[in-house]
Amino acid sequence: MSGSEVSQLLEAWAEGDGKAQDRLIPLVYEELHRVARRAMAADRQVTLQPTALVHEAFLRLTDAAVQWNGRVHFFAVAARLMRRILVDEARRRKADKRGGGEALLPLDEALIPVERADDLLALDDALAALSQLDERKARVVELRFFAGLTIEETAAALAVSHATVERDLKLAKAWLADALKNPP
Repeated sequence: MSGSEVSQLLEAWAEGDGKAQDRLIPLVYEELHRVARRAMAADRQVTLQPTALVHEAFLRLTDAAVQWNGRVHFFAVAARLMRRILVDEARRRKADKRGGGEALLPLDEALIPVERADDLLALDDALAALSQLDERKARVVELRFFAGLTIEETAAALAVSHATVERDLKLAKAWLADALKNPP
C-alpha cells in the first residue's frame, strides 16, 4: 500500500469523490484488520473475527466529516473509533449483566465477554485519566498499541521526535500499569 496513494484518495474522498472511497477500501482493508486485531488483543477471549469491528468502524468513518491529513491520520482515527466501539460494547454487556440497557451497537454478542468487560473498561478509564494529565502520552499509547503505528509514524503524527515518543511511551506504560493496579 502506497502511503501517497492512500493520502491522495483520502483527500479526494474528503472533497466528495465517492469513487475515491471505493478505490480506497481495498488499499486499507487489510491494514484495518490489523488495527482491529490489535484493538481486540487486550481481550484474549474475544471469539469474533475483527471483520465486524472493521465494518462498524468503516461505517462510522464514512459518516464522519473529517479532513484527512494522510494515511497515518486515517489509521489513528480508525483505531480510536475501534477502541470506542469496543468500550461501548463492553459497557452495554456489563449493563445487560445487571439486567438493563439496550444494545448500542449491532455487533456480535460474543465480541466482549461479560467477565472481561471490566478489564476493558478499566483500561479505557486509565487511558482517559492519563489523557487528562498528559494528552500526548495517551495519544502515543493509542497510536502505538491500538493503531499499531511505528515509533516513526507516531512521531510524525504527533509532530515530535523519535526520542520523545519512546520517552512518552515508557512513562505512559508505567503510569498505566500503576493506574490499573491501584484504581481510584
